[in-house]
Formats: sequence, C-alpha cells, structure tokens
Amino acid sequence: ILPFVSVNQILLLLLVLTVCAILYKKVHQVPSALKNETVDLESPEETEEEIPVVVCAAAGRMGATVAAISSIYSNTEANVLFYIVGLKTTIPHIRKWIENSKLKEIKFKVVEFNPMVLKGKIRQDASRPELLQPLNFIRFYLPLLIQKHEKVIYLDDDIIVQGDIQELYDTKLAPGHAAAFSDDCDLSSTHEMVRSVGMQNTYMGFLDYRKQAIRDLGISPSTCSFNPGVIVANMTEWKHQRITKQLEKWMQRNVEENLYSSTLGGGVATSPMLIVFHGKYSAINPMWHIRHLGWSPDTRYSEHFLQEAKLLHWNGRYKPWDYPSVHTDLWENWFIPDPSGKFKLTRPDR
Repeated sequence: ILPFVSVNQILLLLLVLTVCAILYKKVHQVPSALKNETVDLESPEETEEEIPVVVCAAAGRMGATVAAISSIYSNTEANVLFYIVGLKTTIPHIRKWIENSKLKEIKFKVVEFNPMVLKGKIRQDASRPELLQPLNFIRFYLPLLIQKHEKVIYLDDDIIVQGDIQELYDTKLAPGHAAAFSDDCDLSSTHEMVRSVGMQNTYMGFLDYRKQAIRDLGISPSTCSFNPGVIVANMTEWKHQRITKQLEKWMQRNVEENLYSSTLGGGVATSPMLIVFHGKYSAINPMWHIRHLGWSPDTRYSEHFLQEAKLLHWNGRYKPWDYPSVHTDLWENWFIPDPSGKFKLTRPDR
C-alpha cells in the first residue's frame, strides 16, 4: 500500500508542477509581447517603405533643386530618400548647400552623371541651348542611376510640391506600364493658358510629320502629348522593356534624320519619350502636375486654383528664380538661400 500511495503523491506533485509551469509561462509572455510591440511602434523607420525621389542639380539652377527638395521634405512624413544627380563640377556645391542649411536633416545620395553616355546622341539646337544640357536627359537613365528600388519618382528641378509626396508615389501603374505621366489634355483649367500663350499640346508640336520615319509610327498628329517633367516609374518594367535603349535609338535617329519639330524647342528630351511610351503609360492625377507656369511672364492662374494644386511646374522660359516670372511668391516660400552666396535670385528690387 505504501508504495502505491507514494506513486500517487508523486503523480499529483508532477501534475501541480506542470500546471504551475503553464501558468508561469503565460504570465511572463505578456510583458514580452508588449515589449516587442513597443519597439515596433517606436521605430517605424525600420519597416516604412522608402520613397526614392530623383532630381538633378545643374549649374546655375541649384536654387531650383534646393527649393524643390525643401518643398517635398516640408510637406510629408514619408521616408523620402533624395537622389541628387549632378555633374562632377557641380556636386561639391550642392552637397555643401544641403549640409549647411536646414536641409541637413534629409536623407540623400549624390550621384554623378557621366555626360559621355550622350556622345553622338544629341542634335544641337540653337533656339533653346539650355535644353541640351546633359542633366536634362537623366530621366532616360533612371535604372543606371538608381539600383535598388522597384518604384521611383523623377522630378524636374523647376517644380515645387505642395502635397504629400506619398500620394504621388502611390500612383497605380497598370500591368506592363513602365511609367506614369500627366496627360497634356487632362485638366480643363489649363486649356485657356495653353491657348493664350500659343502652346502645342499634341504630337504635332514635337514630331516632324513631314519625315517618313515619323509617319511610319502610325501616331495621329492630333494625339495629346504628355509632360515627362514628373514621372512615376517602375524599374522592373523599364529594364524588361529596355526603355533606355529604345530612347537612345530615337535620339540617334534624330541626329541622323532631324525628326523632331522645333515648334516648342523642347522636343529634344520630350520627343523620344512621346514615341517610346505612346499608348503605354499610366496617368498621374492632374492636380499632381500643374504646368506651364513658366510659359509667359504675365499670364497667371487663379490663386485659388494654385492653392488646390499638389505640384507646380514652371516649365518654359520664365523661371521663378529669374525675372520676369509669375507666381514667384509660391516658389520663393521654399527657397533656401545659398550659404556660399554663389546663387542669387534675380529680382527687380534687388
């Protein structure tokens, strides 16, 4: 009998110990779970998606680059990584400007662009020589400049952003599309501006339809153009479709055959994109690219309309850091003076 009682006692003791062990484990798991949760909440940067934004820093226009970056950074909580693309000679200046201003808090990488990749691919155009600057073509080479990202935003330097860049980044690209652009006929509010300054917003304004190579494309000259100053790009599709190679092919053909119209004088960089992306691009929300602010020194949009806009683009000859220009106050809100004093605004009273 005694041995039997001892076995029962032992079994009972083991049962009690097992229950205690289970209870102990459950009680001590709670603080651990809370601790993990707290860590996750305190460091969202570790899991937050990075938004790469590409903008160039050209000599004589670095104030534009700084204002663009300043406007983006000030209007978002997103984890933005700026890729600032420049030539070897301009990189030290822009780096010093950022590091010695309130922009020193931004995340950025400076990328050097080698203009030799353009050798033999650009036909000289005396009417708008500034459009032939090497950095005007960095949008053609996004996968070579940006290695690790699936989705990339490219912005011209003569823009400011008034909305949250996260919204632009969230632009949906249809399957098979390597990029999204703003259609030049997408916003009725801009039509009056286009007519008043005599702009073209169709392929006729960019391509020379007297040339057989252009007619062979089968694109109607009345097709609405798009503006490649704001791009949301899918790098996987871009590489898969060999977009850069296609663009280079049309640059080369223009050198040989002079295929682009000089009506706008801006066809050198825009025209190849109009050809390569014809019928194969997604749409950016029209309010994320209000353009033509630089086409006239006195034709203005309504202030209410511009306040609603998410992104303003001074494409054209009349830039907001120069004089004359329109809506310069909206641009100057985001300008940060050059600590070195090299870049100065051109103003009638200064």
